[in-house]
Amino acid sequence: MKPFSYFCPATVDEAIQGYGEAQETRFIGGGTNLLDLMKMGVERPAHLIDIGRLPLMKISPHGDGVRIGALISNTDAANHELIRTRYPVLTEAILAGASPQLRNMATMGGNLLQRTRCYYFYDPSYQECNKRTPGSGCAAIDGYNRIHAVLGQSPQCIAVHPSDMCVALTALDAVVQVKGPHGERSINMTEFHRLPGDTPQVETNLQSGELITAIDLPSIPYGKQSHYLKIRDRHSYAFALVSVAVVLDADEDGTMRHVRIALGGVAHKPWRATKAEKALTGEKADKKTLRAAAEEELADAHGYEHNSFKIELAKRAIVRAVTTVVGGQQNG
Repeated sequence: MKPFSYFCPATVDEAIQGYGEAQETRFIGGGTNLLDLMKMGVERPAHLIDIGRLPLMKISPHGDGVRIGALISNTDAANHELIRTRYPVLTEAILAGASPQLRNMATMGGNLLQRTRCYYFYDPSYQECNKRTPGSGCAAIDGYNRIHAVLGQSPQCIAVHPSDMCVALTALDAVVQVKGPHGERSINMTEFHRLPGDTPQVETNLQSGELITAIDLPSIPYGKQSHYLKIRDRHSYAFALVSVAVVLDADEDGTMRHVRIALGGVAHKPWRATKAEKALTGEKADKKTLRAAAEEELADAHGYEHNSFKIELAKRAIVRAVTTVVGGQQNG
């Protein structure tokens, strides 16, 4: 591991100032992703700024919604009464990810910044990786690509975003609050992460030196009507092959008034299923309608030698997740 300096600021402003004065710097909270990358030689920061003592560990009402401090652990967020009762899809998604030990260490802000998953990106012995070395190529395209993207990918990168939590936040229209050298700003979850395009090494729309301070969840009157479906190779501690977060409001006859759907395991970022949402709004949740909406959402999907099964899997997952929520409302 490359030697690095270490700084533990007491305030957000100190952290931001420290970042601005040093090159090759990373903020570190729980470190559950960054430290692994450093051990593998994928990340090689010269300076670490430990933000673990900053006053960003509170969950509280914020306007009509809820604000989650960036340093709240995944475990504490999932088990908090405001989250469990008002946004249960977020609790489901967090508890579906990683192991209890990792959830105890991982922070909400750090979870947002997980690097995309790819065997070749995580192994520096493979030279072809546009994330590690822009312009070197993408070994996954012609390699073993079972876990990789089928939506929004580019010839430069087909890596997939790994977070369960972020899929739920995308369906909930969460807003990420950040502070940096140029002040504070808000970034909607749908705009926080980036598709690979020609710059797959740039995974978020954070600017240099910006620090995540909080995540805001808007008021959603029907937020309890939700479900997170995760399909994986094994039930314990595995990344999603495909996942679906659904939040919706339906009449007693199954007509859907409001629909929010996000997909995980299929793209370089959490994928908001806007085509499916539009197709389902105002319609009854019968199998034919749900299947047609899923087909429309995946119409532009493109698979590779080892992951084409994900396209059909994603379609079926959308149908199953929406059916689960509508059925729960009708039986509740």
